[in-house]
Amino acid sequence: MPTVTLPLLLAAMLVSIVLMRLNQNTASPLLLIMDRWLRWIIFAVGGAYVATEYELIQRPFWVLAVAFFLTWFLLVTLYDWLAISAHSVSPLPLFPSYSINSSGDEWPVRPRLLRTREWLRSQGFRPVQALKAEIGGGIHLRTSVYQDAQSTIRVQVSFIPHGSGGVAVCHAVSSVAADGARYLTDNLFIPFAGFYPENWFVERSPWRRSLEGLIRRHRRRMERAGAVPVPFSDEPLADLNAAQRELDRLNTELGFLHPPPKREDLGKFTSEGRYRVWKEIWMLNYLGRAAQYE
Repeated sequence: MPTVTLPLLLAAMLVSIVLMRLNQNTASPLLLIMDRWLRWIIFAVGGAYVATEYELIQRPFWVLAVAFFLTWFLLVTLYDWLAISAHSVSPLPLFPSYSINSSGDEWPVRPRLLRTREWLRSQGFRPVQALKAEIGGGIHLRTSVYQDAQSTIRVQVSFIPHGSGGVAVCHAVSSVAADGARYLTDNLFIPFAGFYPENWFVERSPWRRSLEGLIRRHRRRMERAGAVPVPFSDEPLADLNAAQRELDRLNTELGFLHPPPKREDLGKFTSEGRYRVWKEIWMLNYLGRAAQYE
């Protein structure tokens, strides 16, 4: 087994390096998921190969591979748990406030992103507002908001800075029904794990990277629910900030977050909140889907 394993390990390492290089330009969550799984397999098989080749542990190869596979899971879990704890006590806002982005840099000058803008215009969506929200350390989440001709569908195009220097783009499509219900369809891969208001119907599809497909999915959801969309009455800035305040209030009330006076001492997340965030991080990082809760 080890003689066959070494060439496969070397090939897997090469593929992992290629995926990392590709992702520096695209900042694609799909490439990240592929690379995470590949690194997990490399760690498990590589650890078993070294242990067997150098006779460090006298166990069958497959047993060692499973053991190293589980070890990687425990290490990643420990890292994620520490990161969640650090974020909980950090000054970084969970629901940052948006402001008007008047700097003119709302759209990164990259061909693949500019094609999205041109597609929106060709489909009759008009730009409404360019917004930004500071997410910590002078780093801003930039969002451009578009609406269709009837103002019943609002599209948020958010640009998320990536550690590799790339920019990831995510989309959120929303509508408000005549009965006051809000429908939201997005492909965000940032963990939320909290609670939404009862009259919000949210579907997160991180795998669905096409904006055209996301809008089609949003319209189908509205049709199946028999929801009659009405024009938005508030500007995006006021609407987003009101939604952020409502999410903070609701998640505090339902025990996902500590009350503001206690956050300095206890952190933002309750114990249940930390577990839910950890679960959603794992689901998004390795399965590309948001966790489901009762």
